[in-house]
Amino acid sequence: MQIVVTGSLGHISRPLVRILLEKGHSVTVISSSPARKSEILALGATAHIGNLEDRDFLTSAFAGADVVYTMMPFNAHSGAYSDQSLDVEAKHIEIARNYAAAIQNSGVSKVVHLSTIGAHTGEGVGLLNPHHEVEAILNQLPDKVGIKMIRPVGFYYNMLAFIPVIKGAGAIIQNYGGDEKEPWVAPEDIAAAIAEEMEGPFVGRSVRYVASDEASPNEVAKVLGEAIGKPDLQWLVVPDNVFYEELVKAGLSPQVAKGITEMNASRVNGRLYEDYFRHRPTFGRVKLIDFAEEFATKYKS
Repeated sequence: MQIVVTGSLGHISRPLVRILLEKGHSVTVISSSPARKSEILALGATAHIGNLEDRDFLTSAFAGADVVYTMMPFNAHSGAYSDQSLDVEAKHIEIARNYAAAIQNSGVSKVVHLSTIGAHTGEGVGLLNPHHEVEAILNQLPDKVGIKMIRPVGFYYNMLAFIPVIKGAGAIIQNYGGDEKEPWVAPEDIAAAIAEEMEGPFVGRSVRYVASDEASPNEVAKVLGEAIGKPDLQWLVVPDNVFYEELVKAGLSPQVAKGITEMNASRVNGRLYEDYFRHRPTFGRVKLIDFAEEFATKYKS
């Protein structure tokens, strides 16, 4: 198949491209960075360099594709969360509309979209709220367009943000915690699920949750602590207002800091996971103990 992958060579797109190429598919990777072109070509894929804000570019890139993989290019690692002038929620909606227009104008009939846990609702999940609207925009496409929504849970690599706090305060500090298990996922398992869905039948609209393991905050602290040589590592909980203020001090925009604080609070009140637990998936292969090795390497570097 001819498959178009957005997300450049990010945490999910890179392993996804490798899987698809190994399966014999022809892959085009969309990236906004010209510097990525040689790396994309070295993998055996075709590079299409341009901007997701350009509908004409997207339409051209999608033309002739059997399947298109779409995703939102905003996360803590992209630098977007520290951009004080960026309205992250509005940008999600803008790009979703661009995707929808390009899909319709290019004649694409099969789409796999990377959404997120929490997208079942547009309220009370903070930073994840706009993904509900993103899904709604894509679902307004004609019925002939088959769309599969992939909703991964919390990414393991987000735990890497704990490292500076552990080194500075000797503990993990969040506005949630305790002994209630919550799901985590590895990018490799998400990529595998996306590739599987691309090769399966497309009928109307569908939703698939993706998770690798489940562990409570206290279990996470224990596993990570043992991996870095701090077996007594504690997960401490602070009030929402204190957590928010620390995020702003760390350089995040007030909008994003508020969104993360509310998202974490939704872990506690159950809003975030209510639909996930109704549709609990089979776990992927990468477990928390596996990620702990990567965490320890980053911690010691």
